[in-house]
Amino acid sequence: MTFWTKTDLYPHQRTAVNKLLPVRVGGLFMEMGTGKTLSAIELVSRRQYKISNVIWFCPVGLKSTIDFEIRKHTDCKSIYIFDDKTNMQNVPDSLWYIVGIESMSSSNRMVLTANALINENSFVIVDESSYIKGHDSLRTKRITLMSERAKYRLILTGTPMTQGVVDLYAQMRFLSPKILGYNSFYSFAHNHLEYSEKYPGLIVRAHNTKLLASKIQPYIYQVTKEECLDLPDKLFDSRYFDMTYEQSQFYQQAKDEILLDIKDGEIDSYIIFRLFTALQQITSGYWNHPGFRYEFEHLRLETLCDIIKSIPQDKKIIIWCKFIYSIEHIIKRLRDEFGYDSVSCYYGKLGEKERDKEIEKFRNEARFFIATMQTGGHGLTLNESHYVIFYENTFKYADRLQAEDRCHRIGQSMPVTYIDIVCRAGIERRIQESMAKKSNVIQDFKEKVDNVKDMSKKSLERFVNEL
Repeated sequence: MTFWTKTDLYPHQRTAVNKLLPVRVGGLFMEMGTGKTLSAIELVSRRQYKISNVIWFCPVGLKSTIDFEIRKHTDCKSIYIFDDKTNMQNVPDSLWYIVGIESMSSSNRMVLTANALINENSFVIVDESSYIKGHDSLRTKRITLMSERAKYRLILTGTPMTQGVVDLYAQMRFLSPKILGYNSFYSFAHNHLEYSEKYPGLIVRAHNTKLLASKIQPYIYQVTKEECLDLPDKLFDSRYFDMTYEQSQFYQQAKDEILLDIKDGEIDSYIIFRLFTALQQITSGYWNHPGFRYEFEHLRLETLCDIIKSIPQDKKIIIWCKFIYSIEHIIKRLRDEFGYDSVSCYYGKLGEKERDKEIEKFRNEARFFIATMQTGGHGLTLNESHYVIFYENTFKYADRLQAEDRCHRIGQSMPVTYIDIVCRAGIERRIQESMAKKSNVIQDFKEKVDNVKDMSKKSLERFVNEL
């Protein structure tokens, strides 16, 4: 079964294909928006006479996107997407099989089916390979084991090391244990990772990183947008609002309650996460307090509506949120003001087919695409919009970067304007500071606490109350 590609490659994509074509395993570490999916499709096309099938593992939320991209860039229609009814008896004979990564830890039926499809002449691709960076996770072990017999293996990611060089081991192990030369993670860790004596499992520094870079270099093509594309600018703006009196009262209560849980001046990452989450919820109009949810008046939603009024009515808008509570309130408000069909949404409560319909709705009649970064921030192409509003941010810069680049990628011809809605509160200030430093807000705060030696109870209270 032969097929043709229909899309010309950019120079950097041709370079990527030419580098990896001579090797049977490799990785495309191409920044979001630089076209790694098309590059992978081209590699399959160049090898189509040597392979029996393609098993493309990707996050569940991206399955329809990969199907769309294959149909867009080739004339091939022999594509099968794994769904909740897939089993070894009903899977058809196809060239492309698109499989959800998460299913490899949640469904033995799908694991057995995927395993049965992989043979010596298969081409196995793991898209967003950071999803298998955990060396001891069930899905990493299963995907790696079943793919070992495939002659061709490829990983795709724009963020290969979200937590440092520790993320490299499992991804390289999927390609081949010969690349790094270690038979186990523990051997790798012994040579390259140094752990904290105070906090078990916390990596404090990495060693011999140049050696690792030299080992993976022959198998990896890496490029950033700045190096290869002439994309329009990113433009940034922020809109601020103040807490109501009721919010400020709950905000202080949350800090007081957390301080009561701190014993002997010890404040760990879990306590910080609890505190930051509670404070951020309060700035968004609610608090999931143990045993009860408080809700109160707030100005974040009004600020969003004011921003929307300032954007031309014919322009599509993406709205990123952190909390499902916020998603549901925004959906109701915008449907009431602009009509039911003006809104599409994409978040954890929707099933795969529902999400696919919502994406299609945004590409057609809907003006607003409302999503959580955790669900929609990876893999989607949303070039239909060049206005993006961050209603809330998560604590991780990597989440922010992924969300930004859903519409700042190949195919975007207009400058993209990103607008942050920011509450005048300590937690939001810290989040903005960490985003500016491209870091993790929880880790930043933990390091500041650790840097204050012999902190007294009073000093700790003062430190927390700065939030």
